[in-house]
Amino acid sequence: MGSTLTQFALDWMKGARMSIAMVETGGDPGHAPARRTYEKLGFRLLPIAQYFKKL
Repeated sequence: MGSTLTQFALDWMKGARMSIAMVETGGDPGHAPARRTYEKLGFRLLPIAQYFKKL
């Protein structure tokens, strides 16, 4: 189901002449199914460092 919904969104975006799609998910084991779905649909991981500090 995740693949179908994501592909629907990608098709809509392409039809709207958008050129880039970005998704975000966690890197923990619980988000592995989402990462597999995105990779299966052609998304590639871009290594980015995000820093946060609790004040």
